[in-house]
Amino acid sequence: MAGTVQWIAESVQEILQISELTLQTFLVFCVTFLLAYVIFKRSRNLPPYPAGRVPVLGHILALGRAPHVKVTAWRRRYGDVFTIKIGSVDVVVLNGYTAVKDALVDRSDLFASRPPDYLFDAITGSGKDIIGARWGPGFRQRKRFAIATLRNLGMKVGRGSFEEKIQEEATYLRNRVAENNGQPFDIAHDVRVTVANVICSMVFGKRYDYEDETFRELSEAIVTILVEVATGKIINIFPLLRFVPVVNRSRTNALEAFYKVRNVLSEEISRHREHLDRENPRDFLDFCLLELEQQEKVDGLTEENVMYMAQDLFFAGTDTTANTLLWSLLYMTLNPDIQDKVQEELDAVVGESLPTLSHRSQLPYVNACLLEVMRIRTLFPFAGHATTQEVKVQGYDIPEGTAV
Repeated sequence: MAGTVQWIAESVQEILQISELTLQTFLVFCVTFLLAYVIFKRSRNLPPYPAGRVPVLGHILALGRAPHVKVTAWRRRYGDVFTIKIGSVDVVVLNGYTAVKDALVDRSDLFASRPPDYLFDAITGSGKDIIGARWGPGFRQRKRFAIATLRNLGMKVGRGSFEEKIQEEATYLRNRVAENNGQPFDIAHDVRVTVANVICSMVFGKRYDYEDETFRELSEAIVTILVEVATGKIINIFPLLRFVPVVNRSRTNALEAFYKVRNVLSEEISRHREHLDRENPRDFLDFCLLELEQQEKVDGLTEENVMYMAQDLFFAGTDTTANTLLWSLLYMTLNPDIQDKVQEELDAVVGESLPTLSHRSQLPYVNACLLEVMRIRTLFPFAGHATTQEVKVQGYDIPEGTAV
C-alpha cells in the first residue's frame, strides 16, 4: 500500500514537472473535474435516447426530412417521453394526451419558458417580445398586458367584439373573388391581405388597400422571416455557421426582412405618438404608448419592447391563419361533395348574412371540416418550450432550462 502511494506521488510530481504546472493549479483542475462529474452525473436521469445518435450531430440524421413522423414512430418503441440529441443539446419529446396535458395545462408554469433559438432570438430582440421571451417577471407582465389590451380592443365573444372588422374584411375578399367572374386565379395574396388587415386594424387602427406597396412589403417580409427561421435551424444548432457564406443565407434573408418590418412598425409608432389621444386609445399601439408614459402594468417597458410585441401579433396571426384558410379552400376544391354539405349547412343556419361566432354551435359540420384541415395540415408539429425549474415527468428528471 505504501509503495502504491509513493508511486502515485512520484507520478504526480513527474507530471507537474513535465507540464510546468504548479501543485495549486493541478488541485484546482482536479476539483473542477470532480465537481463537473458530480453535477452531470446527478442530472442524467433523463428519458431514454432512441437509437441513431452519432457524435456532434446527435439524432439529426436519424430524424430525416420529416422529424414529426420519426418521433411518432419512436413513440411506439420508447414510450410517450424520450430524449433526442440535436447537436450537443438534449431535447425532451412529449407525446400523447396525458404527457402533453400534464406539461402544457396541469403544470404549465413549469414548462412556460423558451429554449435558446439563435435565429429567432435575433429577430425578437433576444426575448424582448412575448413569443420568444424566457420565463420571468418581464415576460409575465408583457403577456398579461397584451392579452388585456387585445380584449379591450374586442378579441372576445359577445358585445364589443372585433367580429365586425373581420366581417368587413371577409366582404372585401368576397368582392375581390367576384371580380374574377368565375375565372381561375391565385387567391393566396388576397387571403393573406385579408388576414393581415384584421391584425393591422387591431394594431395600427387602420386597414390597407390590396395593392398598397408598404403593406405588400410588410406582409412579404413577415412570410420571408417565418420561412427562413424554419429553414435555418442548422444555424441554431451550430451558431458558428452564421459566419459561413451560403450556409448563412437564411440568417441574412431573415435579418433583411426583419429590418423592413421594423421600419414599418417604427414609422407607425412615431405616427401614433404624434396623434395620441390619451383619453381614447384606439388600437394596440395607443395602449402601449400610454403604458410607456405611465409604467403602471409593465415594469421597465421600452419602445423597443412595444415594437417587438407588435411584431409578435403579425407573426402569430398572419401566416398561420392565412395558411389554414388556404388549405381549407384547397380541400374544399378537391372534395366538392364536402364543399356542398358545408354550403348547405351555412345556407340553412346563416342564410344570406355573414356567419358570426354565435353561429358556431349550430354549425357542427363546418367546425368538423375546419378541425380536420388543421389535423391534416398541422402548422407547427413541434411546440418548443423549456422548463422553468427542474421537474419530474413520468419518473424522469428534466433539468431547468431543458428544451421540451
